[in-house]
Amino acid sequence: MRIALDAMGGDFAPEAVVKGAMLAAQELKNGEVILLLGKEEALHALLSEYGYTGSNISVVHAPQVIEMGEHPTKALTQKPDSSIALGYGLLKAQKADAFCSAGNTGAMLVGAMFSVKAVEGVLRPSIASFVPKLSGGLGVILDVGANADCKPEVLEQFGELGSIYAKYVLGIQNPKVGLMNLGEEEGKGTVNTQAAHQRLKQNKDINFIGNIEGRDIFNDKADVIVCDGYTGNIIVKMAESLYDILHEKGIHDPFFDKFNYEAEGGSPILGINGNAVIGHGVSSPQAICNMVLLAQKMAASRISERFRKNYSA
Repeated sequence: MRIALDAMGGDFAPEAVVKGAMLAAQELKNGEVILLLGKEEALHALLSEYGYTGSNISVVHAPQVIEMGEHPTKALTQKPDSSIALGYGLLKAQKADAFCSAGNTGAMLVGAMFSVKAVEGVLRPSIASFVPKLSGGLGVILDVGANADCKPEVLEQFGELGSIYAKYVLGIQNPKVGLMNLGEEEGKGTVNTQAAHQRLKQNKDINFIGNIEGRDIFNDKADVIVCDGYTGNIIVKMAESLYDILHEKGIHDPFFDKFNYEAEGGSPILGINGNAVIGHGVSSPQAICNMVLLAQKMAASRISERFRKNYSA
């Protein structure tokens, strides 16, 4: 397995990324390799400075960098030798089994659509995130930012994508799908959520349990939480802020520690022809390490192939 990692992405790149790659390299199995994309000379110097002597990190030269504030489409067009463009090139050519970056989120999304593209039949690929459960384990929430406005049929498909991910990556058999709403009754919510409820209810491929409310996010009512990207992004950012507040007050708890963005390291893009993970811009070495391990898990579960198989049936 080859996992491509953008060494130039993130506020603390390339130093934090190289350190994170070295942490992840210790966790990989025999035959698994990290392809570190970035300015070759600088990356070799850092690996040497940090004392790396292993054999499962390879450097791939990428002389250009897409900065965090650049326009995604223009940057990808004008910088074909950037670490993000080359990373997706490796993924498309099947020279990498997964690609992850803590760089420009827009460029990661646009790059996915320009290169590997959406799985045929997927209306709108989604960015997913994870929610810790009070009983242990994780649930998946989607979308968390790629699609601020969603039609009912898109929300229905998020239920399908999330179910497949929960089953094959999180190992949850028959995952329960809930629609985030402002009331449990099916007549509650906006015109869109009311229509989405009916579509999810009639979908025989998923285990839809109805509407859920904000207070249900961390209990066991639903393993898959469906919402538009506007709502999902607010939920995820609020959870991250709770961790920051508790951390500042010196309060530590194993459950709330899972709200730390470093815990999972990144958010997968679901519904594209490849395994891609977007990391937080401020990613630390530990976050980078966990992002790589998340990409490893996705590639091992062949999740992208499972999406293709589902929508080609």
